[in-house]
Amino acid sequence: MSSYPQQNWPAYRQAQVNEKARLQELLYELCAGLEEPPQQMGRPRLPIADVIFALCYKVYSTFSARRFSGDLKEAHLKGYLSKPPSYNSVCDYFKMESLTPYLKQLIIESSLPLKGVETDFALDSSGFSTGRFIRWMDIKYGGREDWRDWIKVHMMCGVKTNVVTSVEISHRYANDSPYLKPLLETTSKSGFNIREVSADKGYDSFNNRCLVLVKGAQPYIPFRETKRGASPSYKGELWKRMYHFYKFNEAEFYQHYHKRSNAETVFSKIKAKFGERLRSKTVAAQTNEVLCMVLCHNLCCVIQSIYELGVEPTFWSDAV
Repeated sequence: MSSYPQQNWPAYRQAQVNEKARLQELLYELCAGLEEPPQQMGRPRLPIADVIFALCYKVYSTFSARRFSGDLKEAHLKGYLSKPPSYNSVCDYFKMESLTPYLKQLIIESSLPLKGVETDFALDSSGFSTGRFIRWMDIKYGGREDWRDWIKVHMMCGVKTNVVTSVEISHRYANDSPYLKPLLETTSKSGFNIREVSADKGYDSFNNRCLVLVKGAQPYIPFRETKRGASPSYKGELWKRMYHFYKFNEAEFYQHYHKRSNAETVFSKIKAKFGERLRSKTVAAQTNEVLCMVLCHNLCCVIQSIYELGVEPTFWSDAV
């Protein structure tokens, strides 16, 4: 008996078999919509579309830069690249801070074909380890340990297809709560009809709940318990209503709240498919590398939706 009785296995198999070919097609269409920045001086550079295609395809392959060279030549022969860059150039492109806004823009654009599918959303954050190390002093025993450094990825995703609608990158000790606002605003401005937002106690904040309510959605964020009980009640009548709904309708509340586990599923998928340790050394390169992972994940979600939900993706349809 199948462990996943609700899985559409024929559609899943078709999506997996055709994923690599379809991902190249969709990535090319997505990158083709980028506006080429003006070049004032210097040698002619590779178009921004080719640069981002090469970086994302490299992350998807999980190969080293040298072993990935053959894939770039094949992509060039198929017409996806105007010119295949060298493996050294690919490594250098990751370090370009100017690419970060483009990658965030593409992540948003890649999620838009699923606007008609997603109405419930989940938030979470997760760390991606790097090749850098931080030194930690053991106060009790006087020893030293080198711990691997990491960066933190904050994202909002749809709970049906697991597509990421917005993402932010921070240092390892950044709090989760302040990131609800930018993630929610980005998703809302993208045109998604937000009905529910689920997040863990790390996002417990009266202001965060109000932000969700202003967007016409219902927040499912548990209240933290303290020595005095729940969060302070001086917030007024609105706070009391939200707290009473949470406290006296726990079965209904947690039925919606547990959709939050989809955010953990997204991170699990990304790390299982592309690796949980970043290869890049600099902060800018690590940021771009993890954004490429998220973008490839989104394209895989779109491909799955093509075969399972009959979605016909069209990018940049809202562009003026």
